[in-house]
Amino acid sequence: MNSIKIEIPSLTENIRIIESFIDNAKDTYNIDDDIYGNIMIAVTESVNNAIKHGNDLQNNKNVLISLHLEHNIITFIIQDQGNGFDYDNLPDPTSPENLDKPGGRGIFLMKHLADEVRFKDEGRIVELSFYVNK
Repeated sequence: MNSIKIEIPSLTENIRIIESFIDNAKDTYNIDDDIYGNIMIAVTESVNNAIKHGNDLQNNKNVLISLHLEHNIITFIIQDQGNGFDYDNLPDPTSPENLDKPGGRGIFLMKHLADEVRFKDEGRIVELSFYVNK
């Protein structure tokens, strides 16, 4: 299994570092362009959530991002140092009362872009898996 890890302080401008991390993974593991976009959106959304909601933009708290490639599955694990959240009871962003709300679509997007989404440690850990080189 191939694995890479980075850790960033909880600053929204550090999303650029994550974009470079994903670009490097694309080159290193020859990730197809057709899933590269899904990976970029889902992983940066998850990291953004970890920074903003998990760690409450506290730059003394870090977000750990790791990537594992095993067989034809690439998994990104995003871990924050926050209090977690109730991922089983999220409002549906597609219901009429939520359509005009500015937020609340991140996890919905992740679930539609990744092949598998798993939450662990009360929501402090998000695992996004993508099937590559099918």
